Amino acid sequence: MDMPEQGRRITAIRPQQRDPERVNLFLDGTFAFGLPLIVVAQESLKVGDSLTPAQVTHLEALDEQVKAVNSSLNLLARRPRSEREVRDRLKRKGFPSETIDLAIAKLEGWRYVDDEAFAKFWIENREANKPRGRRLLAQELRNKGVDRETIRESIADADVNELAGALELGRTKIRSYRTLEPAVAQRRLASFLARRGYGYDVVKPVLAELFCGVVEESSDGDDDVE
Repeated sequence: MDMPEQGRRITAIRPQQRDPERVNLFLDGTFAFGLPLIVVAQESLKVGDSLTPAQVTHLEALDEQVKAVNSSLNLLARRPRSEREVRDRLKRKGFPSETIDLAIAKLEGWRYVDDEAFAKFWIENREANKPRGRRLLAQELRNKGVDRETIRESIADADVNELAGALELGRTKIRSYRTLEPAVAQRRLASFLARRGYGYDVVKPVLAELFCGVVEESSDGDDDVE
């Protein structure tokens, strides 16, 4: 916005009709830009104040930061997100890097963005609804941008029961193999469990449990496509 170096005077601060949490700021009788009410309060803005170009730039930056934070909160209301997920969403919405950094810092200060808490949530949610082996859990968290040390500690702290999870999946999946020969069904199930992140040290006892102790030793190397 072009303005004289001596600044311009606030001539009106009017509530926005569509958003009661925002106001329209008028400088020298002309609409200039919108601002959140919280910024108006924080900056102690009032009619009659004179704003320099630097102050206007500062206010516009604060407005962008509030918009970025609110956009992030809307995203986080659906489920917890990793820091990278929030950053990626804000980038797609066109926020500049500096604004994103400031928004993330504020969200981290409020503990709305916390990769340790996110990793714990992700592991617990998977265990309860879609069991995964440690290997696949780690891969999923890496894809979410969580660092390796946080992943390692989170999985260790969660004490993931791979055998119980694999058995649960196996009992459900084996129903679709009822028409197959036992050896074929074993290979299919072993391949399925491997894709869910379970190693053969877990897959083998599951096969033994579900196939009455008879396990095809070739099961760990078969990648039948279902």
